[in-house]
Amino acid sequence: MSNWRLDWPTSGGGRIASGRLKTAPGDFIVDELLERPESSPAVEGDVIAGSGEHLCLKLEKVGDNTEYVARELARIAGCRHFDVGFCGLKDRHAVTRQWFSLYRPGNEDQDTALIREIGARWPVLAASRQARKLRRGEHRGNGFTITLRAVSGEHRVIDRALERLGDIGAPNYFGPQRFGNDGANLDRAVHLDPATLNRRGRSGGKGRGGKKRAGSDGSKNVLYFSAARSWLFNEVLAAWVDDGSWAEAGATGPLWGDGGTTACGPLETFERGIVAQTPELAALFSVTRMKPERRPLAVKPESLSWQWVAEDCLELAFFLSPGQYATTILSDIFELEDMSLGRHNEQQG
Repeated sequence: MSNWRLDWPTSGGGRIASGRLKTAPGDFIVDELLERPESSPAVEGDVIAGSGEHLCLKLEKVGDNTEYVARELARIAGCRHFDVGFCGLKDRHAVTRQWFSLYRPGNEDQDTALIREIGARWPVLAASRQARKLRRGEHRGNGFTITLRAVSGEHRVIDRALERLGDIGAPNYFGPQRFGNDGANLDRAVHLDPATLNRRGRSGGKGRGGKKRAGSDGSKNVLYFSAARSWLFNEVLAAWVDDGSWAEAGATGPLWGDGGTTACGPLETFERGIVAQTPELAALFSVTRMKPERRPLAVKPESLSWQWVAEDCLELAFFLSPGQYATTILSDIFELEDMSLGRHNEQQG
């Protein structure tokens, strides 16, 4: 049982239906789109479009998490793990079409052979040469095709709720996966030493009072810190959802950092009052070198469409920008049962 709130209020006062998510990987399809030109839609012949030191490949993967694939690509290509770039972490229990970049200067003549070798593991959907490594959050967003099964609820009521979702959106909560099982990432966050935590996590060992410093485990510590920041945002957003004013045009909430929030006046007082209710997390942001930022309170899916493929089976398609969660917007309407949680869920490699 978690000590943290991990289920926040919905925009309609409660969920009006239920359904099963990820009964099979094909029920959750993610297609990543880049900001950069995506080159030709398929790999043909011996000529790779574009130029630059980085070979970019769009792979289709099932059952493999992003970091595992990145490590395997580094091994196959004979480059450092750091030389493999990607724009975001994708779900393992899904069909995901995702871009990776490999730093391979001067090896253009070997691209076709490498693509064939990689293609024996994962289908290669597109390829191009680019001048820069792919980095987190650089993509334009993700297209989703999601099938919900064992849907319980009146079609008419669900259709009306989906129409409302397309019109005004849903609360832009961070998804529960960010917080770990039962909030484990938050439990770890409260034991971090804020004096030694930063984005890069360069120092190692223990901090004062035996607290962990951001050394060789720096990337994990930043993950825990990010979880704390996201949870505080969700708490502030939940207050606006209860108030009914979360969907106002341009409304944003705080991503806490040094100095807390960039808000002023009554809004600053409101946000600081909510964060102060969790002093163990608020204390993390004293000397972290993390700049305060803002995040929209509402998320509206683009190009939302849906169809009933059976009496209890609903297929939805939509597009989301980076940092927005498909399961979050669906959870505003549906009580979701994630069937992938019952399957083997260990990290690979």
